[in-house]
Amino acid sequence: MEEENATFLTEFVLTGFLYQPQWKIPLFLAFLVIYLITIMGNLGLIAVIWKDPHLHISMYLLLGNLAFVDAWISSTVTPKMLTTFLAKSKMLSLSECKIQLFSFVTTVTTERFLLATMAYDRSVAICRPLLYPAIMTNELCIQLLVLSFVGGLLHALIHEAFLFRLTFCNSNTIQHFYCDIIPLLKISCTDSSINFLMVFIFAGSVQVFTIGTILISYTLILFTILKKKSIKGIQKAVSTCGAHLLSVSLYYGPLAFKYLGSVSPQADDQDMMESLFYTVIVPLLNPMIYSLRNKQVIDAFTKMFKRNV
Repeated sequence: MEEENATFLTEFVLTGFLYQPQWKIPLFLAFLVIYLITIMGNLGLIAVIWKDPHLHISMYLLLGNLAFVDAWISSTVTPKMLTTFLAKSKMLSLSECKIQLFSFVTTVTTERFLLATMAYDRSVAICRPLLYPAIMTNELCIQLLVLSFVGGLLHALIHEAFLFRLTFCNSNTIQHFYCDIIPLLKISCTDSSINFLMVFIFAGSVQVFTIGTILISYTLILFTILKKKSIKGIQKAVSTCGAHLLSVSLYYGPLAFKYLGSVSPQADDQDMMESLFYTVIVPLLNPMIYSLRNKQVIDAFTKMFKRNV
């Protein structure tokens, strides 16, 4: 009866970051600059890979799609965050919240699969260099890319479907700067234990699978390097894997802590700084990490720049 008599909420308030009023404009400008650099950096990397035929191999096809997903996830989160700095109202509708959540879960999951696929690609390149062109063909690469995106979409659809069983009547305040699933579940006036279980099962499974793939790939790489006992071989392996390993470390650190440490209804509110790191900072850094450490990308960018000048 209480649920039948309750007034169901269809609009929510994003609390965003806590800051002094005088910091509103500086924060807006700072995140705007970060967002513009992120979009230009990732789209620029995609353009370089697209224009240069020498980069039409699996390693760079994967990198181009990672750049696309980074631009996507940044565009999912940052524009709404920017409006909260200037707009008097921080309200958004339930449908807007669900759309943002769907886009967010899709991109985050797809990025995990892409990072795992890139780790496998690097392990084949180092452990079986002579067979690399035969194993990592463009056809296999495209199949793995399709599976990564389909996996992201299916994961998002599962959580979206389970959201329809929830109602919101007690609070409309989401303790976050975007619609994330855990803060949304915490304010539901319907028992959300099943939703928390789904997060634990599906997000946890994706996490274990992708991290496991990365760990196995780099274990094989490590054994191959140790067998060679060559300084030149070690340097080549570090050059090949360094950018990806740094990107994985930056991405999985805060994400693992967030989703494996905060899946119970009694858990504390999410640390927004961790979310900020992998939704805003990592997409900004990835193009720099992969471009500055890759001579072929730098050369391709230089050629494209000279042709356009």
